[in-house]
Amino acid sequence: MMQRILASTTALALALSLAACDDPGAQGATRAEQEAAVELSEFPERPYWGDTHLHTDNSVDAFGFGNRLGPEAALQFARGDEVESTTGVKAKLARPLDFLVIADHSDGLGATRRLYDAPRIGVVAMGDDTLLRWYDMMHESPEQSQRAIGEMITAAANDNLPPAMTNAEDNEENTREIWAAHLATLDKYYEPGVFTAFAGFEYTLMPDGNNLHRVVMFRDGYERTSTVLPYPGLSTEVTGLWDYMDNYERATGGKVLAIPHNSNLSNGLMFELTGPNGGPMSADYARRRAEREPVVEATQIKGDSESHPFLSPNDEFASFGDLGWDLGNLPLTARKDESMFAGEYLREALKNGLSIEQRTGANPYAFGMIGSTDSHTTLATGDEDNFFGKHTGNEPMEGRALQSQNLGTREGRFGWHYLAGGYAAVWARANTRAEIFDAMLRREVYATTGPRMVVRLFGGFGFTEEDWDGDWVRKGYSEGVPMGGNLADEGEAPVFMISALKDPDGANLDRVQIVKGWTNEDGTTGEKVYDVVWSDMDERARVGGKVPAVGDTVNRDDATYTNTIGAAELRSVWTDPDYREGQRAFYYVRVLEIPTPRWTLFDAVLYGLELPEDAMADAVAQERAYSSPIWLNPAAEPAQTVRRNMRNRPGRG
Repeated sequence: MMQRILASTTALALALSLAACDDPGAQGATRAEQEAAVELSEFPERPYWGDTHLHTDNSVDAFGFGNRLGPEAALQFARGDEVESTTGVKAKLARPLDFLVIADHSDGLGATRRLYDAPRIGVVAMGDDTLLRWYDMMHESPEQSQRAIGEMITAAANDNLPPAMTNAEDNEENTREIWAAHLATLDKYYEPGVFTAFAGFEYTLMPDGNNLHRVVMFRDGYERTSTVLPYPGLSTEVTGLWDYMDNYERATGGKVLAIPHNSNLSNGLMFELTGPNGGPMSADYARRRAEREPVVEATQIKGDSESHPFLSPNDEFASFGDLGWDLGNLPLTARKDESMFAGEYLREALKNGLSIEQRTGANPYAFGMIGSTDSHTTLATGDEDNFFGKHTGNEPMEGRALQSQNLGTREGRFGWHYLAGGYAAVWARANTRAEIFDAMLRREVYATTGPRMVVRLFGGFGFTEEDWDGDWVRKGYSEGVPMGGNLADEGEAPVFMISALKDPDGANLDRVQIVKGWTNEDGTTGEKVYDVVWSDMDERARVGGKVPAVGDTVNRDDATYTNTIGAAELRSVWTDPDYREGQRAFYYVRVLEIPTPRWTLFDAVLYGLELPEDAMADAVAQERAYSSPIWLNPAAEPAQTVRRNMRNRPGRG
């Protein structure tokens, strides 16, 4: 569908000149010198916060929804500048981000922007009534612009686009111009040690409406990334994207990774147990997927993909962010049945990865977890009290929380069902492209649903509570592995050092949990959630094996809360009480805040809205973080992976 819109129209090449930009080659040399001058800490000292999934007006759908802000505004906003949103609202982050990946759709990159900016006389000269009608609709109103984009997508799906939009040679030339200008802008805003701008795009493979999208993220600057164009979502298998990535690295010496997202909208296809031909998954295929896709987006505006109550019925916190997103695939052209959940949620994929590894010797789903926004407004904010919507049609305005009710269509997909977003936290030695990217490769990253709590996890075999009194971070790295690492089974239960600090500007913490998954000898899998440490442990003793709820201080009348419950810091040294020698397992940390208002409650108070009963019931939530796992492997197998982890570990060259 949308991929065949491409970079559209021959007329646009004649009608529009891209704005001049500084010499990217000279900028690249300067940035390389600046990056080399950045001092690296021995070990990561802090998480760097960013968004790896942001769309600007260069995305066909974002522009169609009315977005008129480009990449430069996105970079300015992310680094902390005030900008004006498309709808005229002043927008600013209370705390700047450390890095940003602008991931505009590769299909039709900049096409609608170019058509919109072209002089009307140039479009008239083309003599195509359909193209002219779309042009006029895009200038008439946001609603008409959306209709024009919808007609384009329908025409593309039926191979009925105007001839001017299907000239491959002109489309490639236009795309190359847009991509080159974009890359130059990224280098212009890259300030090593201060703010990092990454090149990227979104690959939108979507067979029959089932979401198999990936964000593609480059480690490199203009000199390398300008030698390729974004890969379109035309292939029928993701292996085409991996081939593109392999070829890029061979040709340039650069590095690139892919980040699957919204697995919850794939109708069971994102984390399959079979290979691309429908047969058993091979070790080569499994190994290749793990190498090309080291991290997965666990949470974003269109729902949370950590787990689901159907898959984890004993997990009382498994339902976060469902909000109707579990109804079907991305466009709701196909409903979902319960058999599909296993191929959609990250915890189940992590378990199935162990089972595949037990059979083949390779784990396709050995991924870390991050969060991001998937905002189509050009504004990367995942904050509940600063939510600028999924797209321009639900930027801050009266009644946006009620859009599901008012539209009466696509239930569970508009209005209050949207999450505020998510962020990616990266444990890196410095704020540079190389350090942040390499941290993602080694999976030393975690996801949050928006708050900036500081989460650290080390796994080993000799940690004790006394370690907190010394340089526990150094001991974690020297005698264990951080989140994302591998442990060799030494015949004794693994021990984990876990530290969680509240967001300094946010809510106290309720509890810290360990989620464990494992395989049995017959290849079946299991899971268990352990409450490791929680606030007010003396007063909140377990009842029937469960930790009582932390309480709720949210005032629904004014969308406020107090930190009179919960804890500012929680930490523990935890030993697996159910360890079994030789069992494949993973362990990741989930950190829960005390209840706080969602953006819908802030809107209800600001605009005097009466939320529907189901929306009001979900107007308060416990925001959370998910660490990347640590894997425990049979002693005979993990030597290679452990050695690889040691080589990639910060401070070891």
